[in-house]
Amino acid sequence: MPESQLTAEASIAYQAFQKMRESKQVYFTFLQEIDVKYKSGGEATSTETEELGKLLAEHDKKVTAFNEAIKAVEDFEARDALIKLMS
Repeated sequence: MPESQLTAEASIAYQAFQKMRESKQVYFTFLQEIDVKYKSGGEATSTETEELGKLLAEHDKKVTAFNEAIKAVEDFEARDALIKLMS
């Protein structure tokens, strides 16, 4: 089912899912960059560590928003369609 056919609640949850997935990717990409630096004998700077913390906090907010949005999808068929779209 395309996103355009989701219920309003499921559409909001799907958008929250996409934002959560994107923030996770941004966080892990930055973490990988630091890991490469670490494996090459370097270490994360305090600025990088601070940025990593900010990215994780932002991702946590997105996870919370997604959890709240998916709880609002009470219709079984709408939830099923949403889960299929997310997978």
